[in-house]
Amino acid sequence: MITKRLFSILALCTLALGAAPAWADEYQSTINIFKKAVESAKFFGNAYGYAVFPNVGKGGVVVGGAYGKGRVYQQGNYIGDSSLTQLSLGFQLGGQGFSQIVFFENEAALKRFTAGEFEFGAQASAVAITLGANAKAGTGGATAGASVDKSKASTVGAYNDGMAIFTVVKGGLMYEATVAGQKFTFKHR
Repeated sequence: MITKRLFSILALCTLALGAAPAWADEYQSTINIFKKAVESAKFFGNAYGYAVFPNVGKGGVVVGGAYGKGRVYQQGNYIGDSSLTQLSLGFQLGGQGFSQIVFFENEAALKRFTAGEFEFGAQASAVAITLGANAKAGTGGATAGASVDKSKASTVGAYNDGMAIFTVVKGGLMYEATVAGQKFTFKHR
């Protein structure tokens, strides 16, 4: 029963993401959103690299799942593709779409992420960035002004075990928002 429901949730997330493929300009648009956000902007100047996921779909009722495709950059250069999956059990209700970026503090952190399958542990958390009223997402990609509501960010971002994680909610409502348990695969370009 739970397995069947879980596969249904993942199938819905996959279909939702398939309806809005991540085009090359969508990656740059998403990067620009994070560059304009006060909480994440400084990381572009000191990070060894980053992984960006323009469209992550998440949904569930008790059993939940998330899925997204992304690109990995080393010192500003595109080096490969990544996929994000997450299964979770516990109180959750709803669905949402969001963008996510993972900054790598140094070469060692990037190597851990790109070595094969990587998973965030229970201590992993993300800074939730809330964009101002002039931010929007559409079929042509995500766009945003420079306005970011700092009071809505859960913390000021910092590296934890060589990585810093930020998210921007694109739409939907979900009572559970965590990055713990997210699994990533990596394939060199």
